[in-house]
This record gives sequence, C-alpha cells and structure tokens, in this order.
Amino acid sequence: MKVIQIILISLVLYLFGYFAQNLSFADANLTSNPASNTSDLVDFENDLIPIFTKFGCNAGACHGSAAGRGEFKLSLFGGNPKADYKAIVRQLAGRRINLIHPEQSLVILKPTAQTSHGGGQVLSEDGEAIQLLRNWIKQGALYQTLRKLERIEISPQKQIITNLEQPIQLYATAVYSDNTSKDVTRWTVFTPEDTSAIEIDASSATAKLSRPGRHIILARYLTEVVPIELIAPLNDVNIHNLQKTIDKQPTSSTDTFVDKEIHKLLTILRLPISGTIDDVTFLRRVSLDLTGRLPTVATVKAFIADSNAKKREILVDKLLESDEFNEYWTLQFAKLLRIGAKERNTQGAYVYHQWLSNQIRDGVGYDKIARSVILATGDTHEIGPANFYRTVDGSREQAEFMSELFMGVRLRCANCHNHPLDKWTQDDYHGLTAIFAKIEDDQVVRLKPSAEVIHPATRESAIPRIPGEMYLPTNVPDFRVDLVEWLTNTDNPYFAKAIVNRLWKAMMGRGLVEPVDDFRSTNPATHPELLTALADDFVAHDYNMRRTLRQIALSDAYARSSHALPQNKSDDRFYSHSVKKTLSPEVLADAISDVLGVPDSYGDEPLGTRAVSLFNPNTESDALDVLGRCSRETSCEQSEEAIDGLQRKLHLFNGELLNARIGVQDSRLNILISQGTSPKEIVTEFYISALNRYPTDSDIAFWQQHIDFNESANSQSTILEDMVWSLLTCNEFVINH
Repeated sequence: MKVIQIILISLVLYLFGYFAQNLSFADANLTSNPASNTSDLVDFENDLIPIFTKFGCNAGACHGSAAGRGEFKLSLFGGNPKADYKAIVRQLAGRRINLIHPEQSLVILKPTAQTSHGGGQVLSEDGEAIQLLRNWIKQGALYQTLRKLERIEISPQKQIITNLEQPIQLYATAVYSDNTSKDVTRWTVFTPEDTSAIEIDASSATAKLSRPGRHIILARYLTEVVPIELIAPLNDVNIHNLQKTIDKQPTSSTDTFVDKEIHKLLTILRLPISGTIDDVTFLRRVSLDLTGRLPTVATVKAFIADSNAKKREILVDKLLESDEFNEYWTLQFAKLLRIGAKERNTQGAYVYHQWLSNQIRDGVGYDKIARSVILATGDTHEIGPANFYRTVDGSREQAEFMSELFMGVRLRCANCHNHPLDKWTQDDYHGLTAIFAKIEDDQVVRLKPSAEVIHPATRESAIPRIPGEMYLPTNVPDFRVDLVEWLTNTDNPYFAKAIVNRLWKAMMGRGLVEPVDDFRSTNPATHPELLTALADDFVAHDYNMRRTLRQIALSDAYARSSHALPQNKSDDRFYSHSVKKTLSPEVLADAISDVLGVPDSYGDEPLGTRAVSLFNPNTESDALDVLGRCSRETSCEQSEEAIDGLQRKLHLFNGELLNARIGVQDSRLNILISQGTSPKEIVTEFYISALNRYPTDSDIAFWQQHIDFNESANSQSTILEDMVWSLLTCNEFVINH
C-alpha cells in the first residue's frame, strides 16, 4: 500500500511539474510580460543566453555541437534562443528546472559541479551568473524577451598601441530596440585571432599585446560579433622621419588612392619601404601578371633601350589590349567559374570557355557576365553560360558556389546552424538554396517551378530568400531575377569588393581580404578604405576589369622591390615590399616551352597549343599534372598556393619535362649552337629569355669557371645544356618576383 502511495504522490508531483513547465513555455510566445515589466525581471534571451556563451556552454566543443553533449543540446552561440528555452525547460521531462526548489535545478547543479558534470565546474555557486539563473527560475522560468538587441558597441574598435606593456581596457555596450543601453562587458566574450600575439584577461576584460603588428580581437555578445583592431608599430622609428622617407619615394605617373592608402598604414606601422624595381624587373613582372607570358628577348632589349619617361604606362596599356591578355584572363576566370570541372561535359566546357573568352576580349562589364551566368537557361552544348548550373551537383552546392564566387562569402557555415562568425542564418542558406532548387541542371537548363528544399530546422519547405535581405514572394516566376538585381545593384556590399579583391591578389600576391572567399566583419580587410575605393571606382566605371588592373599595375606599391629590408622583412600583408608569387602550372609550362623553343604536347590538341589556352583542365598532360594543376572540381584559389611541392621540384630537377627538350633539334640551344653563336652569347641569350635580364658580372664570372668562352659552343653542348637546366630550375625563374 505504501509503495502505491509513493507512486501516486510521485506521479502527482511529476504532472504538476510537467504542467507548470508547459504553462511557463506557453509564455514563450510573448515578447514581454506587461504585468512584470520591471528592471528586476530576468530576460531569458538577453540575460541568460550571454551566460551560456560567456562560459562556453553553447560553444561547438560543448553543448553547442551538432549532437550536443550529455544528451543536452543548445544552439551554437545562442543562435536559436527559443530552441534553447525548450531544451532547458521542457526536455528531460522538465527535470532541468525545479520551480519549487530552484537551487535543485539541474541547470544550476551541473555547471556548479554539485552533481556530475562532464565539463567540470563552470560557474561559481555564489556568482552573478548563478544568481541570475536562480532568480529566473524563481520568477517562473518564463521566456521573457523584454526588448530586442539592436547592436553591440565595442570600445575601442581600432587603436594604435605605443606601449606593449600597457593593458588595453575593453568595453561592450548593448543597445536595444527600446532606446536603452546596458554595459555588458562582463558577459561579452573577447577572443584574439592570434593567441600567441594577444593575451586576454577575461575577469577584467583587458587585452595585452605580446608583439607588434596588426592584431584582431573578436568581441561576441549574443549573435553579434564585432572585430577590434589593435595596431602596434613594427619598428621603433621616429614617425616623422619615417614619413619623410615615405614622402621621398618616387611616385608613379598616376598618383591614385592606391598608394595613399598603402602609405597611410605603413606610416602608422612605421614600416620603411623597399625600393622601386628597375625597368627589366617591371617588364617581367607585369607581363606575367597581365598576360601570363614572359617577354621575348626582342621586347626586353627594346624596353631597356626606350628612353620614354612614360614607357611603363605605355607597356601596361599595350599588354591590356593584347590577345595574350584575353587568353590569360580567360584562364583566370575559367578557374573561378570552374569551367570543365565535369569530365563528361567536354562540349559544354568548350562553348562555355569560348563564350567567356569573347566576354573578356570585348571588355564586357563583370556585372553583365554575372547576370548572364546566373540567369542562363537552354542547351548547355550551345549556350555557354548555362553550364554554370552544371558546375556542381545539387542546389545546396550551387548556393555555396554562387555565394563564394560572386559575394566572397562562405555561406556553407550556415547550413546546419547560424554562422558563428557572421550574420548569415539557416534561413539565408536554405532560402538561397530554394532559389537554385527550381533550376533543372541537366544538359538543357530550365526552370523547375515545383521543386523545393526542406529547411532542416522547420522540416518544412524553405522559403526563397536573398541572403541577409528579404524573403521572396511565392508567386515570382523566376527567383533568380530578384537575386541578380540585388547582387549587381551598385549598392551591393559584396559583389564589387569580392572581384576587385581577387584582381588585387592576382597582381599583388595577397588579397586585401584573405582568404578571398571569406568576407565577413570578423575577417576585416587589411586596408578597408582601399578596398572600398577600388570597388567604388570599379562600379563607377561599368565594372571594367582592365581599368582596375591598370590602376594596380601603375601604382608605387605594385612596383616595389621584393627584397625586404631588415625593418620590413616581417611584413607579409602591408606591401612595404612586393610579395613573391609562384608561377601557376599553366604559366610555368608555357614559360619553359618559350625558353626552350620547344612546345609541349597536350592531349589531342595541335602541337604548339599553349597551356593557358586549354579549355579542359583534364586535358592529358604529364607536365601539368606534375606541376600541380587544379582540376577545378573545387575552388582553385587555395590549391595553387601550395603547388611548389616536392614532386614538382624533383621532376624539374630530374624529369623529362626539361631534360628531354633542352638540346633537341630545333630547340633554342640547338639553333644557337648550329649558328655558331659563342658560348658567352648563348649564356646571355638564355638569361634574357628566361630571367629577362642581362647576366651580371658575377653571373659571367661563375659561368667562366665552367664554360670556356674562347672555345666553340658545339664542343661544350653538354655544359651549356646544364646551364639552361640550372636557369629553368632556379627560384628566379619559377617565381614572379
């Protein structure tokens, strides 16, 4: 009998708790409780969620992971407060909350380690966080949302640090929809991008730099993440003397905003500037960057002899209008668009490549190119841009590809949860996916109005949405029209910046934003004003790619030497000296062929076809395979940064890529020898053709130790072959310096 009584009492208590929790959860639909709208009420979303974030409870390594921890899952960094409320109050039969004895609630016992907790003790029993939790439960564990967070204001947002020993006090203020504000510094998480450079004291909200440079701290409160930029000069140099040094630097013929912004930050950082490169180095650098080709021997000699003060400007204009420019930049954009990624779509890749080549040749604005590919329909074997929809498999992959390509945004992070470092939500991700789901991606690309995708959070059809902006009306026949109108609007904050950042990287070796497809407030540009100015100018001049490239090519920053000074050698992003760039596989393969005078073969293509002109990245080629070409199945923007691998080096040193072609009949070396050219003239010829400069006195002295300049070249063909091989495997050749 006693057992039955105990069971009945337990059941009554359980039902009482269950209904109490249901009643409290019913209030979750209320944005406020007018009867209790006082300052002592605990606001679940604005007061409690920051606690879970501050102490790491909803981080990816704890309950914020995809599967949660210990059968308890919270949304990552509080991205879904209502789901968190449900997990705390209703799940586990409501046992995480005890309305009768709040201090016995699991949500209090666990983090204070009064009962077994996998994460150990996280909160102090008498701390402010536990007091807030206890008061919230005493008030009925309601979902009170008294006001909406509008923004978070961080101080300082940008500061120049002159004393590394002095801690920097950090402040955070929450600004709400009811025009009130609140100091939330103690509940804000301050995280340094580089923990080896910045030490954060969480208890006092202070930061201390351990070394000079430009460093970023991320301040997180609720869903808001704001970067803090701290700059400590890299050199203990008198700032006024440094400014005089910068002012004395030779200026280019087009004194533009590019150098003004670069010089401004160099002055703040107290970084001295490396010298300006000579004419032959400029000729080689800009020829490779704009056309992907080495200048010929005749071009080098003529450029050296030219006394025109504006010859660099004339050269750049000539290169921009050349067929070689069209060919090379078609390759650059073919990689961006991943043309030819599908091996079974050779015909589609061909017409896509031809269409793109025509756009580059005719100077079509980048906005029009984007519109053409996004709005394309029709037979992919006949309509080139329609192949945009056969590049990746699936609407989710298409949404990710589009956002990375045209927005420079990694939207994929918002697939399973709201983006932890940006504003993108699951609604943004699956809303964009819903737009592309309505496109049939077979050989004939057409609209598929009835198609839909399921939103994983709601288990319902995702509503088409322009990321970060608005949901689209359901009666729109083609959602892509609204998408492309938004994307190519002159006020779009992503489109122009994403492409000019890529153009900048192609010329300068590093993007103003790195990685180039990761634009977000928490990954700020090294020179934000410069990026904005480049984008604004790009838009104002009809998205003219050649104009932007010209501005960069004629800047002082572009013409800076790659030889670092002792005071700027640690600079890898502020352009006090030039960044050395490894030649891409296609450019290097063509350069080798040009120097040797012997073309390589590529599949069934006619002999003499250049690697940069191949439309199919899967064209048979041992040389390109060894040099590390990108298959374009994924983005090529990261893969080419690591192409200088061991396999490539070993092949260059020992393989047939070089050895089988150096001295064959009709090669440059063979022709020179057969013409009776002297060994010294042959050395000079190859220095000009490979390195685009005359050999120095030390170069000549070195080769005189191995080659008898007074003997015939024919009798020394073997050592001359070694000379050619050594030039084609040296860093000066394989790097655009």
